[in-house]
Amino acid sequence: KSPMIILDDADIDQAVELAHFALFFNQGQCCCACSPTFVHEKIYDEFVEKAKARAMRRVVGDPFKKGVEQGPQIDDEQFNKILRYIKLGVDGGASLVTGGERIGSKGYYIQPTIFSDVKDDMVIAKEEIFGPVQSILKFNDLNEVIRRANASRYGLAAGVFTSNIDKANTLTRALRVGTVWVNCFDVFDAAIPFGGYKMSGQGREKGIDSLKGYLQTKAVVTPLKNPAWL
Repeated sequence: KSPMIILDDADIDQAVELAHFALFFNQGQCCCACSPTFVHEKIYDEFVEKAKARAMRRVVGDPFKKGVEQGPQIDDEQFNKILRYIKLGVDGGASLVTGGERIGSKGYYIQPTIFSDVKDDMVIAKEEIFGPVQSILKFNDLNEVIRRANASRYGLAAGVFTSNIDKANTLTRALRVGTVWVNCFDVFDAAIPFGGYKMSGQGREKGIDSLKGYLQTKAVVTPLKNPAWL
């Protein structure tokens, strides 16, 4: 449930493409998948339409075939769990923009699915679906979106799209997550620590911080006779 936050000054085409990748990568089965996508109200409608068009172009099928972007879900249990969440989204009042059904009668293939008009208290906005289901939420100012994004019990990562460096700095410092990607997503380096806040775990992988889990701190206290500071 990593939040993706897209401001009205962002490159909207780049934001649509990377928000699509951030959620649908590996069929949505990714620890830092950005299923809640917060979009500024000024560009919300345009973003939803472009996100829909991109999802409808997504090629689903045998992942070993050239050109295929999305394969099946991992197993029957997860497949049915995702379909139940999609139904909960519809029943909860969110607008189903595209997708929402299985593909074919064999295998665990699910259509790339997008919901708009999603509210913070909806199940699809709060719980981790771990599948190809994108929820697009509307916001109108920085303080509001920071508060709403931080209300999540998860805190592994976040994405921020803006052309304003001051707004980017405000968001990256305020978001209670372990990693914030600015105008990019899922960019890793062996020297950059990776890990979460809140229910997204403790400790860090990679970088110097990753070694701390293998170390023990020892304190040694030795009395000195007639120390100079006494």
